[in-house]
Order: sequence, then structure tokens, then C-alpha cells
Amino acid sequence: MHLFIKEPVLAVCPKCSKPILPHRACKSCGFYKGEEVIDVLKKLTKKERKQKEKEMKEQEAASKKGEEKKSL
Repeated sequence: MHLFIKEPVLAVCPKCSKPILPHRACKSCGFYKGEEVIDVLKKLTKKERKQKEKEMKEQEAASKKGEEKKSL
């Protein structure tokens, strides 16, 4: 019987704000506990790497703006 199957509890990556399983490295940015443990850009092609870097910069800028608004 599958009456007791529950949805997995997801945490939020502090670096890129994507949902991840707890105690796992983020597959999007490669960080775990504030340290980069996986180089996600290494396996990408040049075009994919540029797009991923641009996406990561935009997310960092958005998170900084959110922190500034909270401090005001």
C-alpha cells in the first residue's frame, strides 16, 4: 500500500535560490555549505557556459537587491 508515501522536503539553495534536497550539493551552481564542490561550468560547451554565467550573475544581482530592501 502506498498510503504513507510523502513528498520529499526541499530546501532552498542559498547561492542560487533553487530547490534542492537537504544535505546535497546544488546541481545548478555546485555549492554546498557555502563552498563550491562541483564545477558545473567545466562540463558545458562554450555557448552553454556563457549562458550559465550570465544567469548566475543575474541571480546574484537579484539576491543583493532583495537584501538591500530588507535592510531598509
